[in-house]
Amino acid sequence: MKHRILWSIFVLVGLAWAQQPVTLVGAGATFPYPLMAKYGEEYTRLTGGKVRINYQSIGSGGGIRQFLEQTVHFGASDAPLDDQRLKEVRERFKTNALNLGYALGAVVPTYNLPGVGEPLRFTGTVLADIFLGKVKTWNDPALQALNPGVKLPPLPITVVHRSDGSGTTYVWVDYLSKVSPEWAQKVGRGTSVAWPVGIGAKGNEGVAGVVRQTPGALGYVELTYAKQNNLAYGAVQNKAGRFLLADLASINAAANIPLPGDMRVSLTNTAAPEGYPIASFTYLLLYENLAANRAVGSEEEARALVTFVHWILTEGQRFNEPLTYGALSPVAQQRALALLARVTYGNKPIGKEIVGR
Repeated sequence: MKHRILWSIFVLVGLAWAQQPVTLVGAGATFPYPLMAKYGEEYTRLTGGKVRINYQSIGSGGGIRQFLEQTVHFGASDAPLDDQRLKEVRERFKTNALNLGYALGAVVPTYNLPGVGEPLRFTGTVLADIFLGKVKTWNDPALQALNPGVKLPPLPITVVHRSDGSGTTYVWVDYLSKVSPEWAQKVGRGTSVAWPVGIGAKGNEGVAGVVRQTPGALGYVELTYAKQNNLAYGAVQNKAGRFLLADLASINAAANIPLPGDMRVSLTNTAAPEGYPIASFTYLLLYENLAANRAVGSEEEARALVTFVHWILTEGQRFNEPLTYGALSPVAQQRALALLARVTYGNKPIGKEIVGR
């Protein structure tokens, strides 16, 4: 079976490049980095080293910037490109940009609170007030009321946020903007915002590191980073009033909504009774006409890229759940494959050829 899969990859991409190694360069979100690293490892093994993946975990803001500067084959972001950025691509490069969702994840409030062993409960309003600097200590009445059986210490809360442009930040503040009118008015949404309080750290790994080293710290990271770093993380009240710890079931439940054809959607503050309220797709960013991306130097590279993305959307999905990322539902997978089928290299419909096989 392994050899049949390997041979089919070489047939799809073409023996012209199969004799020479190809390195596909991507950059962006730290949110899915554990998953992207696994994809890269498995795909390199599957192709016998003929295709290597160099993914730079620099944050969604950096990934979007490099995508627009055309220094990478693909970008990655937890925040899909907005209308202004899509317009910029059309005007500058005479093609469209595609946002392909390939996994689901959750952002969790993670904390370092010595002596507290059970998961704490948070509401969106209280989280917003902490990040606004209005709730300053762990034994604040607002937190104590949510956790009546827990003896919270009179320890100052050290807020930790991202210092770089971040899709994880976008998901976090998108949620806070929905649940707190004050947050929406004073801070708002974005991959970077003017934080009212706190200290910054680069990447999910940076925030996780500061929280781990700082008693009293509270930050936000993608779920897998909390698990891999053995960090405590809290249950968040959803719109239905349930306090939920993020897990695969609650992440997938949050995504059970009508999905637009371009896959650009916000899943935060879901109305699903079983849905975790701070969940999101994470996206690959591609030029619809890869010949418009100067980082893609040939049709062979374009075919290698589309074949890799097709593998992520199909065979590669089996690696999502072991790392606590949601796999695509059948509907979401169909949407992503339909977008990939639109990819061309000049006038050659390579996306349709590869997706259709």
